[in-house]
Amino acid sequence: MTARPVLIAGVSTRAFAESAARAGYQVLAVDGFADLDLIACSELVVRARDAAGRFQARLAARLARDLTSPAVSYGAGFENHPRAVQALALDRTLWGNSPAVLAGVRNPMRLARALARQGYAVPQVCTTRPVRATGTRWLVKPRASGGGHGIAPWLPRATGRVPARAYLQERIAGVPGSIVFAADGRHAVALGFSRLLVGERAFGAAAFRYCGNILSDAHDPQFSREAALLACGVELAAAVTQIFGLVGVNGVDFVARSGRPYPVEVNPRYTASMELVERAYGLSVFATHARACGGNLPAFELFRARAAHGGAVGKAVVYARRDTTVGDTRPWLGDDTVRDIPAPGERIPRGHPICTVFARARDAAACHRALVARAAAVYGAIASRARRIA
Repeated sequence: MTARPVLIAGVSTRAFAESAARAGYQVLAVDGFADLDLIACSELVVRARDAAGRFQARLAARLARDLTSPAVSYGAGFENHPRAVQALALDRTLWGNSPAVLAGVRNPMRLARALARQGYAVPQVCTTRPVRATGTRWLVKPRASGGGHGIAPWLPRATGRVPARAYLQERIAGVPGSIVFAADGRHAVALGFSRLLVGERAFGAAAFRYCGNILSDAHDPQFSREAALLACGVELAAAVTQIFGLVGVNGVDFVARSGRPYPVEVNPRYTASMELVERAYGLSVFATHARACGGNLPAFELFRARAAHGGAVGKAVVYARRDTTVGDTRPWLGDDTVRDIPAPGERIPRGHPICTVFARARDAAACHRALVARAAAVYGAIASRARRIA
């Protein structure tokens, strides 16, 4: 049988594209990197960057018009741009949340109010200078951003105002995490539960920048009162689905405190931690996504999967600590512990991702150590090349 073509668009589509290719689809990709491993699993790859080298959803949607595919899915970079999603899906079947759904669930005020009405603990949010409250700390967050980019502590001056196209969110003390799930518009099935890695210097990540996830088993808790936290997280995923009508695969990022998940963001599309679900449980995320968009949820039980799975699996994004030019990266294609492989000779500016590394270990702590070691090896290889050139 001829593989069915599917168009996948987003700032970095490699993981979603690999999942689709393994599920038997012929992948056409539009993304901001055109990494070697994306090219290896795709029929065609189009790189979408503007004159300043930035990914733009509207540009990606425009480039996608020249590609022939009956179905389309999007990843990171589109959730904040409903009009670009509308353009992307023109004359195609959209496997993903509609522009109307995105406009609702990505509105931080609407999300907080809706969940608070149902009794969930949520961070306070506002768009104007908050009334001073003893002990309350705030973060200023861009409305249209992702991966922790642009988040900073709110340090207002006497007449300070919230920047345009930004909002304030209460800063919750706790451990960041993520729950991912499949949804059919009414019901949700939890697929994975992991700890988020944020702002770790070992991976070159600053401040609140996302730099990875670690997924462990039920016998290796990464959060206090983890059983209660997971149960509440599953309920939270169901509530968000029912309120906003989510379909396909989605994720909720939260801060865990005292066994409660404080949701900080809903990602209504494929998320970075989902490939750990595939590696840990053998579940095809893209196939699950496509079926869920058609109303068919998987018969998957996360609690049972976590109890049966042994050890931990993790990933970390390795960011450039300075402007970097990589050498011959083609041998990396044979290494299952590295992904998002840049082209040989590619120049990577400081603060931009070099690649992603993976590790498996007996527990989350050992997995984290292995990720740090693999990141150090990437930095070491780049430094060695720079010394040879000098």
